[in-house]
Amino acid sequence: MNLNESDPNVQRDKHASTTARRGNLHSQRTKWTFIQNTIAAPISWRREHWFLAGIVVSVIVIAGAVLPNWAAAMRERNAALPPTTLDVPLPALSPDDSALSAAIDAANSEPLVDDTGWQVVNVRSGQTLGDIFQQQGLGAADLARLLDDRNNTSALRNIHPGQEFAFLRNGDGSLHALRFDRDEHTRVIASFAADGLKQTTLERNIERRTHVAHGTIDGSLYGAGEAAGMSDALLAQLANAFGYDLDFAHDLRDGDNFTVVYDDVYREGERLRDGNVIAATFINRGKRYSAFRFTNRAGETLYYTEDGRPLRKSFLRMPVDFAKVTSRFSAARLHPILGTMRAHQGVDFAAPIGTPIHAAGAGKIAFRGWQSGYGNVVIVQHDAHHSTLYGHMSRFATEQIGQRVAQGQTIGFVGMTGLATGPHVHYEFRVDGQHRDPLTVTLPKPEPLPAAEFARFRSQTQPMLAKLKTLEATQLASAK
Repeated sequence: MNLNESDPNVQRDKHASTTARRGNLHSQRTKWTFIQNTIAAPISWRREHWFLAGIVVSVIVIAGAVLPNWAAAMRERNAALPPTTLDVPLPALSPDDSALSAAIDAANSEPLVDDTGWQVVNVRSGQTLGDIFQQQGLGAADLARLLDDRNNTSALRNIHPGQEFAFLRNGDGSLHALRFDRDEHTRVIASFAADGLKQTTLERNIERRTHVAHGTIDGSLYGAGEAAGMSDALLAQLANAFGYDLDFAHDLRDGDNFTVVYDDVYREGERLRDGNVIAATFINRGKRYSAFRFTNRAGETLYYTEDGRPLRKSFLRMPVDFAKVTSRFSAARLHPILGTMRAHQGVDFAAPIGTPIHAAGAGKIAFRGWQSGYGNVVIVQHDAHHSTLYGHMSRFATEQIGQRVAQGQTIGFVGMTGLATGPHVHYEFRVDGQHRDPLTVTLPKPEPLPAAEFARFRSQTQPMLAKLKTLEATQLASAK
């Protein structure tokens, strides 16, 4: 059935229906509204009414307390209150605190200025003197004037970390003077003026203090040396002194012992560095070895036995360090390139190209050039009976024919010139022109000191020998 909404009767029915729904909604709200119930029964509040009222009161109280303070905190301060100052006595610094404070002040000042106005600069790793001059705002001309003196060249070009240079300046900041150590016992003060450079040298007192140490092997030489209070550098000297007679990698046994007289260097009362092993004894598997430091009339400082014979042997067994034997001395060997049987009259030591080759003994360069099969060759004549040959070099050192070389001096470098399948040095040892196996030949004993030299040697070493024997006896008695 279709109803016409424009009919007055229909519109009246709709208005009546809407009014009825609104009346029902109003009547429902009056049943749960807090205000309606309060008006109807103001004295008989239920529990939830009191709870809600308490929450409202609490919020009002908190807001009243917080908001004024927040507003004051957010308000810009137009005038700050003056601070209150109290005089509080502080405890006096102890001596340790005073020293610490002075050290901090010194560390914060760059560069350090001493009591006389010198600015002290310590060399850092990798620095040159040119770098230091540049950092100090000084010109290269002053440095060039210093280097013009040949006595200064080595000291100024070869500086090391920790070394001190001190600068004294004029009122305009220019360099007035430089102070440095030319060597351990010489201090130089160089003054710069319009009329030139003036230098004053001051001798500094160097003192050597002697010590005695005793150690017993229990695992390693360095462990025993550390327990005896010796540095690694001094132990290296000890090992080098006895290195011709003892193999410290294989010959040592627990219970072996050593006694050492050594010194260290002091300058003006301050320890400067390690000194030298002056004398030592080493007992290995019950056998006693001795070493005494002595400078002979030729100016060589070597270690000698008690009877004045050098510990350094006349010849080295191997002319290259850390090399591997790849072909031994043989009367008949198949040549790796020619493919024929022929004698191999030396020993081949394999090593990387460029490895230094050392003279096996002191002597004179007798030949330096090319030989068929051997490539680049050097021959050293040591005395009337002994000579050595070194072949397949990649290049020679600077020594020429006729020049003398010392034992261990570099005479060339490993290569593979001539007939060679890989980099190595072919080493021959000849006695009166006859080839001998370098690895097994009986090497000649070094010549002892001449009589006059031996007398001087004995006068210097007898006190050391007596001290060593006394300490050895004391250690032996305490071990029983």
